[in-house]
Amino acid sequence: MPDAIDLLKIRRSVKPREMSGPGPSPAELDTILTIGARVPDHGKLTPWRFIVFEGDARARAGEVIAQVFAGKNPAALQTEIEIEKRRLMDAPLVIAVVSFTRPHPKVPPWEQELSAGASAMNIVTAATALGYGANWLTGWFAFDRDVLTGLGVKADEKLAGFIHIGTPSKPSEDRPRPALADIVTRF
Repeated sequence: MPDAIDLLKIRRSVKPREMSGPGPSPAELDTILTIGARVPDHGKLTPWRFIVFEGDARARAGEVIAQVFAGKNPAALQTEIEIEKRRLMDAPLVIAVVSFTRPHPKVPPWEQELSAGASAMNIVTAATALGYGANWLTGWFAFDRDVLTGLGVKADEKLAGFIHIGTPSKPSEDRPRPALADIVTRF
């Protein structure tokens, strides 16, 4: 297992289409989800939860996405509908991070939403530390209320994103990163 600082220096997103099996074992998935739940959470509100898609659940979710897409795009070609069906099929595991807020006198909604984002990043980092590729994505369907309802996301919840996890099929290339001089100021 790489040193934590070294891991964070080399972490990069792996495209789902560049992932294959195997995915995490049940014990590794428990570890990933446990680490996903170990994030800053002012007020101990737990303003997030996880939906796990693996095996046939990925295809069932794809059916929901495709049905909504077809209903909203009656002129869509069958090839376009097939693309929508496969949205969660590349990686062997997809974890949706669901975000919700609770009224609280000291913890504004923005802070609760940031906690969900931290949870998603912890999931990506944990998967990477275990040797898997990971990618945190959204897409139109992550914001479509009909899709979200079909996936079991309640009316008062949002989706922070889908995290695709699998075995990288090739080395991942890094992208340009910002120079610290361009993003850091000192007060």
